[in-house]
Amino acid sequence: MKFQNITYSIPWNLFLITLGSIIIGIGLKAIVIPNGMITGGFSGAGILLFYYTHLFTPGIWYFILNIPVFILGWLFISKRFLLYSLYGAIVLTISIDAIQFEIPFKDLVLAVLAGGTIIGAGAGIIFRSLGSAGGNDIISVILNQKFGIRIGTYNFGFTFILFLFSFGTLDTDLILYSMAMSYITSQVIEYFITLFNQRKMIFIISNNPRQITDEIMKKLNRGATFLKGEGAYSSRKKEIILTVVNTFQIKRIEEIAFAIDPDAFLITGNTFNVLGQGFSRRKIY
Repeated sequence: MKFQNITYSIPWNLFLITLGSIIIGIGLKAIVIPNGMITGGFSGAGILLFYYTHLFTPGIWYFILNIPVFILGWLFISKRFLLYSLYGAIVLTISIDAIQFEIPFKDLVLAVLAGGTIIGAGAGIIFRSLGSAGGNDIISVILNQKFGIRIGTYNFGFTFILFLFSFGTLDTDLILYSMAMSYITSQVIEYFITLFNQRKMIFIISNNPRQITDEIMKKLNRGATFLKGEGAYSSRKKEIILTVVNTFQIKRIEEIAFAIDPDAFLITGNTFNVLGQGFSRRKIY
């Protein structure tokens, strides 16, 4: 079975959601809460309600806040996404309440770095699945699917607003530390989301485009496209090579191009996501 098909299987998605939820639970219960900080999203709102009321537990508050959001998931995404997300919310709730150990830090800055990285890694793993851990993740996916808003960007914006409401109630230093941690979390989430999708887009301008393209297809098994171009100074018509490769193939592309044409002009750029034959499959929630 191809990996692209495995990613749509129920066991694989349940594994990702379970692993990610447990990792998030460790970050929240072992680092964030013992240091009096909060996180973004619904988990942060649940922690904040716990600090305010001392009723229930952060995990139960998180689950209560999820109830209206699941309705949105049902209406705007899919039944499958909702069921996966319900499972994720349950696992995260249990993880938050079941984890009883603490990771001690002498320096709060190290706690910020560790907490942001661990929570971001857990959330990023869950976003690789076809579900979520509930809460703000559902809203993030809806906005991403409908309007193309990046998941990490929205999470940080929501978190920033949440922290504004915390001023005057929680210690200002802890709020600022929490904001720094949430920024780290958002960056780690984006990294995990693009971890296996990011490729390099390469433009090659050469007087021997056909020969270079033949070698790319033969040696790297990668396709290429000819774009029609014209030199601004010389007005000469040219065929510009466009190809997409993984990071390990960049040097081989350079070797092929410059071995055939030492005067070739090569441009390499990052891509956020590459979908299609030979690359990633479009994820449908």
